[in-house]
Amino acid sequence: MIKSRYIPLVTAFAMSLYMVSIMTFVITWVNTGMDEAFLQRWWRAFYIAWPIAFTLILVGAPRITRAILRLKRDETPR
Repeated sequence: MIKSRYIPLVTAFAMSLYMVSIMTFVITWVNTGMDEAFLQRWWRAFYIAWPIAFTLILVGAPRITRAILRLKRDETPR
């Protein structure tokens, strides 16, 4: 099992892999088409984008979560 202190790191890792895999696949396909060199182009886009996405999620997710929680409506009964 994963220790609580590693949850943000593992979440950022999984989210970035999921998001970057799909986004780079679709964008590479739309921009260049599907041919014999597609996987090479996709892999290049992926390995450039993934560290950026991982870092942005790791750094940004806690801040974004805090900002959204400030917008949360108080749901105490009246």
